[in-house]
Amino acid sequence: MGIRDDAAEVRARGWRTLAALHGMIDTALEKALQAEFKLSVVEYTVLEALSRQDGWHMRMQQLARAAALSSSATTRLVSRLEDRGLLSRFLCADDRRGIYTELTPEGRDLLTAARPVHDAALETTLAEATEVPELAPLVESLAELHPAHTNA
Repeated sequence: MGIRDDAAEVRARGWRTLAALHGMIDTALEKALQAEFKLSVVEYTVLEALSRQDGWHMRMQQLARAAALSSSATTRLVSRLEDRGLLSRFLCADDRRGIYTELTPEGRDLLTAARPVHDAALETTLAEATEVPELAPLVESLAELHPAHTNA
């Protein structure tokens, strides 16, 4: 195996480790949010992204990027959340092609209730991941990204 082959294998191993941790977290969050709130991880992500707008709204394209979804998947997701009364859509006054989305009070209330469950599931899963030798260094590196938010 040449140097280039070694570098490619290191990157591939790193990607597999990241994917394993992501899968572990995604599964735990999905299970916790569905059990208590009938909310998927991506639905939570959308509500959370909208909540950070501080009373403002987001274009559908921005929401698609925030949720890492295609435009059509975002439209379907927004329709489901709108049907549940968790967000609303409206046309942009300046650009009739633009559609804005914003959190409703019901959506904000659900997010407020779901956030502790989400955060607890995340914390528990990350703690469990530190017990897996291949995942522990990655979990530790996450804490270094925002050291002001650690419990140290």
